[in-house]
Amino acid sequence: QVQVAESGGGLVQPGGSLRLSCAASGTIAAVYAMGWYRQTPGEQRVLVASITSTGTTNYADSVKGRFAISRDSAKNTVYLQMNCLKPEKTAVYFCSADILSHNPSTTGFARNTYWGQGTQVTVSS
Repeated sequence: QVQVAESGGGLVQPGGSLRLSCAASGTIAAVYAMGWYRQTPGEQRVLVASITSTGTTNYADSVKGRFAISRDSAKNTVYLQMNCLKPEKTAVYFCSADILSHNPSTTGFARNTYWGQGTQVTVSS
């Protein structure tokens, strides 16, 4: 069993900052790429930023220079530092993790992408 859980969302004023965290837990053998996605009502989920297991990062053009993704591999945790937030960045933010998990019952391994439940970020005065 693997769980992915986000935290850190909330209400912030325009121009403010917020830091999101996402931790993966369970019978994890390895965590590969981790990422953050954003979704608004009626729209598709879109990539905000991602980071590989070796630390290579990728950002959506709209957040370059203002957002920073990082990870603590020892804790299976990824962070998203969001600065200079704008109202159009209001959305539910989801964490994803590409995880190799171990099944104690079968001694087998499986690789899947796991998603958190999402955390609401509201940018408003």
